Amino acid sequence: MSTDELSTGELSTDELSTDDVGVTEPTEPTEPVGARGAHRAAETRADRLRAFGARFGRRFGAPLALYGAVKLVGLLVLLRLLAYSGTYRTNTPRYGGGAKPWDVLGSWDGWWYQDVAAHGYHPALTPMAPLGPFTMEQNSIAFFPLYPGLIRLVSEVTGLGLYGAGMLVSVVASFVAAAGIFALTERLTGSRRAGVLAAGLWAVFPASAVQWSVYSEALFTALAVWACYAVLARRWYTAGLLTLATGLTRPSAVTLIAGVCLAALLALWRREGKQGGPVFAFFAAPLGLGGYLTWLGFQLHDFTGYFTLQRQGWAHSFDWGANAFKSVQGLLLGRYDYLFPYPTEDLVGLAVLMCLPVLVLLLLRLRPPAVLVVYTLGTLAMIILSQQMFGTISRFVMPLFPLAIPLALALRRMSRGQAIALLLILGAISGWYGGYAIFNLGVP
Repeated sequence: MSTDELSTGELSTDELSTDDVGVTEPTEPTEPVGARGAHRAAETRADRLRAFGARFGRRFGAPLALYGAVKLVGLLVLLRLLAYSGTYRTNTPRYGGGAKPWDVLGSWDGWWYQDVAAHGYHPALTPMAPLGPFTMEQNSIAFFPLYPGLIRLVSEVTGLGLYGAGMLVSVVASFVAAAGIFALTERLTGSRRAGVLAAGLWAVFPASAVQWSVYSEALFTALAVWACYAVLARRWYTAGLLTLATGLTRPSAVTLIAGVCLAALLALWRREGKQGGPVFAFFAAPLGLGGYLTWLGFQLHDFTGYFTLQRQGWAHSFDWGANAFKSVQGLLLGRYDYLFPYPTEDLVGLAVLMCLPVLVLLLLRLRPPAVLVVYTLGTLAMIILSQQMFGTISRFVMPLFPLAIPLALALRRMSRGQAIALLLILGAISGWYGGYAIFNLGVP
């Protein structure tokens, strides 16, 4: 810079640099390379989560919203009926009682599940003085371990009590089941709308109140429907593991096990893809049920001990349908001289039984895969050919999600508004026939 330029003051700002005046230009703070990489990785994970959430919402948002809305209506009606009745205040907490109406949802079998979650098993076959058909004290080994195990885990992780943890497990499992019913129906029918409606229909199935109660049916249905979906998608390892888990949830898993094993054998016979998957599913499927019964056999020193307890402690046994026939006869003739009569609940069960042949024929007309046929027909055979409280037929039918498929196809012909309105109305009515009638007027 010259003295002439300074004297004339004609120096432009472009010519004045920070170097000339001894000023250092401020710079952006630099981020350590490691921190910058971690930040970018976190952003990538967040983006992936957002993308997954968007995809999940687009695929499952409608069926889950419909299912949740219909179930919520039914639950509110049930709680209002229980509040009007007030019998929960005088019933013992173990048998349909409690301080609040919603405590009823943790009674009956829910009491046993909470007991197992709190104290574990104490296997024993203890004879007692005959009391009607009962000649043996009831024992918690009748209740399979996966559901109470999840109750215990959720309780310890969240700090919820056993009742709250059981309700949380059931509600979450019910939404997983509804998503599976949607996915399975959509895959079989090629109709997304039918899948959405099937999920909504499951919310109004007989005994639907147990889906949001401390009962294992919601968990069982979630595992069963996704196991069936995995078979259809030829994801044999997933199918085998999910079926194994159903065997740790309910004894009725035997029909799903049979269906998955038959589907695996058919895949092997037809040489569909790699053979390792079907072989794994075939051998893994029975491990849950077989493993639990085997453990009980060692604990009781009697490998038929579970069935002895069911027969003498709960009056459950295989009788080729004699009890069902006598119950139906008594209900039709107005004679309540059969085993464990609960007239209102039993009439609901009779209505369900009368609808089953029609629903089964409509389902078979669609030519469903073998796994669904075996699961559905096998479960119905177990229900009808076994001695039990007749009214519980509603609860045992509730996990038969394939029966929703032909109903969903029929309902698809209605407009969207009409279908939603119908399901919401049925949801309100289900608060009585699917909840109050079984929890307060019978035994769920």
